[in-house]
Amino acid sequence: MLEELSVRDFALIERLSVSFTGGLNLLTGETGAGKSLLIGAIGFLLGAKADTGVIRTGAEESLVTGVLDVCSNREALEWLRSRGLEPEDDRVVIRRGIKANGRGSAYIQNQPALRADLAEFTALLVDLHGQHEHQSLLAPENHRKLLDRYSRIEEEVLAYAERFAALAAERRAYESALASEKERLREMDFLRFAVDEITKAKLKGGEESELEAEERLLSQHEKLFAAVEAAHEALAASGEGAMAALRRVRSGLESGQAIDPGLSDLARRTDDAFYELEDVADSLRHYHDSMRFSPERLGEVETRLADIHKLKKKYGPTVEAILARLDEDRDRLSRLETWEEDKGEFERRIAEMEERVLAEALAISEKRRAGAGPLQTRIEAIVRTLGMPNARFLVRVGRKDSEGGKAVVGPHGIDEIEFLFAPNPGEPAKALARIASGGELSRVALAAKTVLAGTDEVDTLIFDEVDAGIGGEVAVAVGEHLKELGRVKQVLCITHLASIAVRADNHYRVEKEVSGGRTSTRLSRMEGRQRAEEIARMLAGDPREEASIAHAVELLRKHGNWRDG
Repeated sequence: MLEELSVRDFALIERLSVSFTGGLNLLTGETGAGKSLLIGAIGFLLGAKADTGVIRTGAEESLVTGVLDVCSNREALEWLRSRGLEPEDDRVVIRRGIKANGRGSAYIQNQPALRADLAEFTALLVDLHGQHEHQSLLAPENHRKLLDRYSRIEEEVLAYAERFAALAAERRAYESALASEKERLREMDFLRFAVDEITKAKLKGGEESELEAEERLLSQHEKLFAAVEAAHEALAASGEGAMAALRRVRSGLESGQAIDPGLSDLARRTDDAFYELEDVADSLRHYHDSMRFSPERLGEVETRLADIHKLKKKYGPTVEAILARLDEDRDRLSRLETWEEDKGEFERRIAEMEERVLAEALAISEKRRAGAGPLQTRIEAIVRTLGMPNARFLVRVGRKDSEGGKAVVGPHGIDEIEFLFAPNPGEPAKALARIASGGELSRVALAAKTVLAGTDEVDTLIFDEVDAGIGGEVAVAVGEHLKELGRVKQVLCITHLASIAVRADNHYRVEKEVSGGRTSTRLSRMEGRQRAEEIARMLAGDPREEASIAHAVELLRKHGNWRDG
């Protein structure tokens, strides 16, 4: 659900911020006030194509920001998770801008996004009707999803899709294994060589670091030997070393403490230091005596490290990676060597999977066909009350067969599903995308969304031209359907008809104002007397005529929307 919208420097809109709630939100205003500009700004936010022409004259950038509640939309949450994004308090902030130099930007939760990604994400949350962009009803793939939801088989289709994916993976593995015998033998030769070379090397995890440490000691033996010898000499040299000096200190303190007992603590600490240094001197002597330089061992270590380096260049960046590669190559070689034995098992397994997938696809197809009739009947019945009494709406469920007449099984079954529509008698039903009238398409969408409201996860529906060219009883019917849809969805709609506007849960007026020689579009929420005056303007053209205002109040009361203010 779209909760907040902020628009800056978009066409005639200089600054605009508005909060929306659930239910039916209606936008009214004089012709040319900028109602469609606001819908255009929302479309821009949702990922519609745009150029620098949308930037307000004199501004450097157009920027539109929205806050959407995604807590109840499973598909949107999964989309976010798959890209490492998380809602905050169940809400997502999206932002899109375009600069005067033509550079655009888009963000989802402050993370940069491609326009296509923004459009893909927001399509899960918002349907914008009235333009031939950003409308899920125009895409036949969405027709399948809507029919599946109406038929209550979404989970079944998802489970089927997983099994189809497993079948496809098994087929790919089989086709890979069926590569030419020459290629298979060549790969086996390569794998045998690699396995043999790595195995003979007898690599061990952690070996390289141990060898490098040993090489460092051996290559700098002379320097290390001299350092240890100098340290031992400085510590234990007869008469001049630190030990001799400490003996003299001990002797002096022993004499001193006999005179002044206060020196006993210093004497004890000196004794501790003496014994500790004595132990260090002894350890240095043992270390010094044990030092042996072996040119042969240094050569062995360097040769071994060189061998490991060669293997790393060929098989992996580390010894551990080479050992992992060894396991993979052994497994691959084993499968290639047993291919003839495995081939029959492969084919048997694929045949079983194909049989199961086809059976499930046929069962799903039957359920789709069972749901298609009631779905098209219900949508058509509503469409006929919306100013198109002779319209026909069809849900076509066809199958794509191969040249041999066998059903072609795909990731979603064997069906090709498309919604078709004929607004006038005598005309053939056509794909929705080929309907020229935005008003007609919006009313079809209104009918479809009314029927599918309980199963469609898209929470926000925006209608731009839904009341184009209608009035009287048709307008009343459109208003009733919008109100009914608003009970389960958030609906944003532009309307020019008072009979629709009086049903709004939230009513906004869009108007132009001139300040400092510049024209701007602003948005105000209508309450109480203001709302009655706006309804009066829509009824009679005069927002101050008391009879029209009284009539407006009466209509608002009738629909439970009159609040004094």
